[in-house]
Amino acid sequence: METHTLETAGANLVYDVRGPLPTTDGRPPLLMIGQPMDASGFAALAARFPERTVVTYDPRGLGRSTREDGRHDHTPQTQADDVHAVIEALGAGPVEMFASSGGAITALAVVAAYPADVTTLVAHEPPLITLTPDREAAVRARAAVREAYEQHGWGAGMAAFVAMTSWEGEFTDAYFARPQPDPATFGLPTQDDGSRDDPLLSDRSWAVSSYRPDADAITAAPTRVVIAVGEESENLQTGRTSAATAELLGQPVTVFPSHHAGFCDGEFGYPGKPDEFAHRLRQVLDAPS
Repeated sequence: METHTLETAGANLVYDVRGPLPTTDGRPPLLMIGQPMDASGFAALAARFPERTVVTYDPRGLGRSTREDGRHDHTPQTQADDVHAVIEALGAGPVEMFASSGGAITALAVVAAYPADVTTLVAHEPPLITLTPDREAAVRARAAVREAYEQHGWGAGMAAFVAMTSWEGEFTDAYFARPQPDPATFGLPTQDDGSRDDPLLSDRSWAVSSYRPDADAITAAPTRVVIAVGEESENLQTGRTSAATAELLGQPVTVFPSHHAGFCDGEFGYPGKPDEFAHRLRQVLDAPS
């Protein structure tokens, strides 16, 4: 694996290349992106594609990538520009892309703005909360996570986030009537370390989950776009947002094994099924357009 740093306007983007460039198998590089997950979250999945040249990167201000633009928020448009810059720096033409969570939202923005950059996009569980029928309640639930974080710290915020993302179905009065969960229930710290800069629990990534994809631009692009959902997520928030995104683009969702982080080993908590997930991803990427 070779690690590179790309200097752009306002950021130094760190990306990793596993395999040769230009590729020797006749396939485009396979770019894997997330948000707020950085390249480290794709180690297990990348290792299961030894025959491919795989590229991962850290979004600006996350992981090893620094930012010098004086901002702390994360927006799909800015990150799409960054991903475009990385693709250009590879110098290998358009890429195939697997994008997860907020990275899937960034990827949709890439396809809309730079349609020649990506041949096939597998967008896994984009959390586009304003596309679901209960959008107002979903925005309220997101705000409650931030409130718990601001009032009591990271453990409380993460416990509220877990409760939100594990809730089945729409956010009803019953959801909001529940007491905030105890962080200790999830093995999370109960003490407040004073930090309030977490990109997941603060409002720094709200522009990501509030984004509305340009459906006309995406469907007009030459990119084959696949909206993927984990089999364990279908009635959870990210499963419902995936279905809503697919409907916006006029297509069904494509079911993958496991859950929202189903491509990971157990290094980030609840383990997924990376072997099965990689097999399914290979099937989808190899399917005829």
